Amino acid sequence: MSGKQLVKTSKFLSLVLRHQPDAAGITVDAHGWADVDALLRGMNAAGQHCDAEMLAEIVASDEKQRYSFNADHTKIRANQGHSFPVDLELVPVTPPEFLWHGTATRFLDSIMQTGLKPMSRQYVHLSPDPETAYKVGSRHGKPVILRIEAQKMAAAGFVFYRAENGVWLTDAVPPEYIAVTEYDAKGRGQA
Repeated sequence: MSGKQLVKTSKFLSLVLRHQPDAAGITVDAHGWADVDALLRGMNAAGQHCDAEMLAEIVASDEKQRYSFNADHTKIRANQGHSFPVDLELVPVTPPEFLWHGTATRFLDSIMQTGLKPMSRQYVHLSPDPETAYKVGSRHGKPVILRIEAQKMAAAGFVFYRAENGVWLTDAVPPEYIAVTEYDAKGRGQA
């Protein structure tokens, strides 16, 4: 399977498991799990060739670790990023002192006025380090990295979760916990 085909199929998988299960004619349960056999049949019926081996390769090679199988590989789900309500069975976790959020400069004024909101997703996504946040922000335009005072938020009663792929999740981040940081093109702090 070519790299290009793998990327195309992975994008379709993301659409199905995170946003539109009906695009492959499947349903997911309350915890986001989809039956692997039904998913493969649905993807193939939708014109997206995929077999069990290719699906396993997508899950294993996805650099963002977007997907997980259950223990016997009969079910699959997205680790986070859903635009429909899903109970990922996440347990609240005490966050580190700071977490990071990468975005584009064109969104900065709005964020600094109203904070970070989940928008079309279930949670606000935060990165464990500025390098990852920089990569995320770069996908949306000229990047800016925001430092989130996560421990102060937790002390104020905000709840944090960590998805299986290391992405931190919370319901919202008010502007008083956000600071714009200075980082170079690789997400390293400026002296």
